[in-house]
Amino acid sequence: MKELRFAILGTGFWARYQLAAWGEVPGARCVALFNRTRAKAETLAREWRVPAVYEDAEELLQRERPDFVDIITDVGTHRQFVELAAHHKIPAICQKPLAPTLADAEAMLMACRQAGVSLSVHENWRWQTPLRELKRVLASGVIGPVFRARMDYCNSFPVFDNQPFLKELEQFILTDMGTHILDVARFLFGESDRLYCQTHRVHRDIRGEDAATVMLHQDTGATVTVNLSYASRVEHDRFPEAFVFVEGEQGSIELGPDFWIRVTTAAGTHSRRCPPPFHAWADPRYALVHSSMVACHTDLLRALRTDTPAETVAEDNLKTLRLVFAAYESARTGRAVHLP
Repeated sequence: MKELRFAILGTGFWARYQLAAWGEVPGARCVALFNRTRAKAETLAREWRVPAVYEDAEELLQRERPDFVDIITDVGTHRQFVELAAHHKIPAICQKPLAPTLADAEAMLMACRQAGVSLSVHENWRWQTPLRELKRVLASGVIGPVFRARMDYCNSFPVFDNQPFLKELEQFILTDMGTHILDVARFLFGESDRLYCQTHRVHRDIRGEDAATVMLHQDTGATVTVNLSYASRVEHDRFPEAFVFVEGEQGSIELGPDFWIRVTTAAGTHSRRCPPPFHAWADPRYALVHSSMVACHTDLLRALRTDTPAETVAEDNLKTLRLVFAAYESARTGRAVHLP
């Protein structure tokens, strides 16, 4: 099949890992990088042998005409670059969170629809090896219908060291990690009809919330509780692992530390370890996340090649974004929020 040429817009912290992950997927080649600070893009281009560098995104799209763009800029610029790609009729993949407001996200989606090009979201969390296996076990029906579940992403990882700008965000953990974990909740358990949320600011030198609890009432009647924190001192401090405990009418499933999945039914408990693939370029601290990028990219490229929706197409991710903003509304008002 024809190799697809792509460009990356934005060369910050995550871009080098995005590039490395694309390098693991046959059939895609990066032909250009854009960054407002040209020197930063040039450094990354030399490292990964990308032939062209631009400090003007419009010029890049006009001259290179890539088959798609991968947008890895800050969330406040996502709409600008997605609409620019749509203007040139170029499919776009956008980093999460898709947009800073629902109105922006809907406008981005509309721009791509009108241009006749796809918009997908680089939502890699649901592509983690242990979470895919957990989904498979759930789908097997071995524990019966689910009535309750808990998802915990709670650690004390110094996230602000690598990304100090996070300290200045008015909205932090729900947009940064809640986008991922609430998307996983949808992936595992389906849609919700209402939610309730409380937030906390434990680190005193930041502007936004660094801990949150979201209770979801599922369309099925199940209850799913999501705990998020970068301020938790816990025995199993396993950044960036998320732990999941699911109760069904015939048993339970637990995804615990070090990628162990335990399934308990009347017949007993069966355990299996589901570690992620190893990639030499991955930062050991982020290895679980970095490996999931490869699986996510594989699906995104499949969608682009076949002109079919990606699993994380923007229309689907908009549902996750609605959960995030509903959580903020609930935390602000102290009331449950009903979802459309």
